[in-house]
Amino acid sequence: MTKKEQARPGERTIMGFDFGTTSIGIAVGQEITGTATSLGAVKARDGIPNWSEIEAHVHQWQPDLLVVGLPLNMDGTNQQVTFQAKKFANRLHNNYRLPVETHDERLTTADAKARLFEQGGYRNLGKGNVDSMSAVIILESYFESLWQ
Repeated sequence: MTKKEQARPGERTIMGFDFGTTSIGIAVGQEITGTATSLGAVKARDGIPNWSEIEAHVHQWQPDLLVVGLPLNMDGTNQQVTFQAKKFANRLHNNYRLPVETHDERLTTADAKARLFEQGGYRNLGKGNVDSMSAVIILESYFESLWQ
């Protein structure tokens, strides 16, 4: 049996993505603890990442599920980047044959900036740091939604 067949709900390793057209933040978390850790960010061109960098993370962490943050307007409606994030989620599924879910990411960037500033001031607010912290927040929010 592979790891994916053995993972039970509540015990899965989940990888989260904060999709952006120039940078994609990545985090990994454990469902059992409800916590996530930043894995950094990969550069993207028009929303297309360096797939070999993403593949290296997937290979290293062997996630059971991938979660992509879904950028929505504050009123819950779609915006152009919403469709690009869904396309990215579909490509993740097709490339790695893993289940992929999307999760509302509204206000994660503001939350990420606040956390990073608290940890290290302005020097901590680089684009890659913000994107990877946003991925952490997306995953933690996803975990919280499972227990509501």
